[in-house]
Amino acid sequence: MELKPTYNFEDTTYAERIRHELWPLGEIDPKKAKFPCCIVWTPLPVVSWLAPFIGHVGICREDGAVLDFSGSNFVNVDDFAFGAVARYLQLDREQCCFPPNLVGHKCKHRYRHAEYGTAITWDDALRSSMHHFEHKSYNLFTCNCHSFVANCLNRLCYGGTMSWNVVNVAALVLFKGRWVDSFSILQSFLPFVSVLCIGLFVVGWSFLIGLLSFSLLLIGWFLLSTYCVKSLLEC
Repeated sequence: MELKPTYNFEDTTYAERIRHELWPLGEIDPKKAKFPCCIVWTPLPVVSWLAPFIGHVGICREDGAVLDFSGSNFVNVDDFAFGAVARYLQLDREQCCFPPNLVGHKCKHRYRHAEYGTAITWDDALRSSMHHFEHKSYNLFTCNCHSFVANCLNRLCYGGTMSWNVVNVAALVLFKGRWVDSFSILQSFLPFVSVLCIGLFVVGWSFLIGLLSFSLLLIGWFLLSTYCVKSLLEC
C-alpha cells in the first residue's frame, strides 16, 4: 500500500482551519471610512505637492477602522490623519501566518517569527504593533507611518515573508493600490500640477530640475537607509 506524505495533510488541515476561523469581513465603505484589512493612503500636505508618490499610510482592523502612526508615541484609531483615504489595497488574511504554537507556523520563518512577535488573529497583530509604536518617536525620515505598517505585516508574516520595510510598503500601495474615486485622483495630483506650473512660469526649467532632484534625494535616502545602512531605519 502506498503511503502519502503527512505534511500535505497537515498543510491542508491548517489552511482549512484558518479559513474556518476567519470571520467574514464587512464591505469596503469609503463614505464611512471603513476599509477592512486594507492598507490605506492619503497625500501629505506640502510633501505630496512636491513628490506626489509620497503620502501617509495606515492599516485597517477587521472592522475597517484605520490605525496610523502619525506622531511620537501616538497611533491614531479610526481617525486617519491628513484627510480622507485616497487609495487602498485590501489584503488576504489567508496569506498571513497565525501560529497557535511554535510548531503551528505555516511560514518558513518559524523561529524568527516567534522572536519578532506572532499573533493569533489579524487584529491581534495590529494591536501588538500599536503598543510597540506607542513608545516610538516619529520622524519622517527614520521612523514613520510606513515603518508602522511594515511592522504589522512582519508580525503577520504576510505573503510568507518578514522582509517588509518602508520601501516595499510604499511600492505595494503605489503599484497595486486602488483609487477610492475620481476626486481622490484630482485631490492627489492637482496640487502637484499647480505647483509645477507656477514654478515653471516664475522660475523656469531650473525649478523642474530642482523638483526632480528633491524626488531623487528622497528616493535615494530611503533606498540607502533601507538596504545599505539598515540601522538608520530601525524603528
